[in-house]
Amino acid sequence: MQIPLDCFNNLAQNDWLIGYNSYQFNQIAQELYLELTQLSACGTPPKIILTEREPLRFLASFIAACAANCPVFLCNPDWGTQEWQQVFDLVQPDMILGMAHEARGMRNGNNTQCPIPNHIMIPTGGSSGQIKFAIHTWETLIASVQGFTEYFQLKQVNSFCVLPLYHVSGLMQFMRSFTTGGKLAILPFKAVEFSQILNIKKSKFFLSLVPTQLQRLLENPELTEWLSQFNTVLLGGAPAWSELLEKARFHHIRLAPTYGMTETASQIATLKPDDFLSGKISSGQILPHAKVTIHNQQGEILNSNQIGNITIYAQSLALGYYPITRKNQDNFQVDDLGFLDEQGHLNIVGRNSDKIITGGENIYPTEIESAIQATQMVADICVIGIPDKQWGQALTAIYIPRQSNTSALKIQTLLKDKLSKFKIPKYWIPQENLPRNSQGKINRQQLQQIAAEFLQNPII
Repeated sequence: MQIPLDCFNNLAQNDWLIGYNSYQFNQIAQELYLELTQLSACGTPPKIILTEREPLRFLASFIAACAANCPVFLCNPDWGTQEWQQVFDLVQPDMILGMAHEARGMRNGNNTQCPIPNHIMIPTGGSSGQIKFAIHTWETLIASVQGFTEYFQLKQVNSFCVLPLYHVSGLMQFMRSFTTGGKLAILPFKAVEFSQILNIKKSKFFLSLVPTQLQRLLENPELTEWLSQFNTVLLGGAPAWSELLEKARFHHIRLAPTYGMTETASQIATLKPDDFLSGKISSGQILPHAKVTIHNQQGEILNSNQIGNITIYAQSLALGYYPITRKNQDNFQVDDLGFLDEQGHLNIVGRNSDKIITGGENIYPTEIESAIQATQMVADICVIGIPDKQWGQALTAIYIPRQSNTSALKIQTLLKDKLSKFKIPKYWIPQENLPRNSQGKINRQQLQQIAAEFLQNPII
């Protein structure tokens, strides 16, 4: 297995970083590596918070920290004061590379043990808003890269990255290109939206998007044409709705819906573009470095097409969450529900924690949201359950109407032939935007607050 220095030396003479200066990357990485190794020679490698906003400095600093065997915490430079306080209390860094304005003046809290040197801490908060770090190593990230290259039968991976580098979705694009000798193009998504696109041979590149980004690109004919020229467009981060997938298929976008998470170092299942274009709907086959089993509530393994809890084994699995490691545990049971079909394709049904029980009926929001999206009357939608004395929980749709005159009654009328009566939301709450993070994941706690405030003071 190649270590960070090997990869760095192999690329030292190559102009592999598109849109940035590869020589400058090498220079920054080398200088910081020497500084860190000198500090490490005096004792324990320094614990580093990495919050560089500029992509070239972020990646050069990341490689230098990995090569010097320093524990490194990847952080979002746009976190607010409260989030930074969480991080400082948890990490107590020895060094901060790139200082966010909100992080200045923070003080450390309780002592925490330093993980084994060379660990890579990647932030994950899901929909809870509470920041935590999944503990990875160079080896777990490389296992993900190897599974990816074997699955797509590639020697080199060229990536076009528009996602945050501190997040696993952006970081793994860098890892695939950096460790296989491929090219990496980096561009802010806003620049793409304004058609400030790089001149690359798109048929040789992988592009990764979240559903909200794909939706925005497909609203622009020029960018839709641009998108259709990529070798593969990986889609993950949040569930995609049926209408969006159909639109991508109509425009011959070589989409590859994926399933994965921070804890698995990105995807462990992917539907190949040719299968997507032929009409298949799933998260695809399991990648070679992983295995998935479906279990019932008693822990028994279920057969094909039986819905149950998803359990993952993968060489790319995180060791746990900082500062606690998960020792001698090869399996990771996630909150998602799904099934494996006869072809071994993974199909996601919903999340256990998102399940809504109303009048004794189990309802998974994904189904309702997809049906509402298919009416083409909403720009965004999330369905939640709120406490109800009569029904236990009442289905509540929080949505962004496409037109200002779009009424909930119009949407409900279109749903009558698509959904059972008990699956049609009782409450409809229009909003100008929904609280989603940069990967498109919804903050359900915040939605509960929005619903509570609205129902106390409904708009008449």
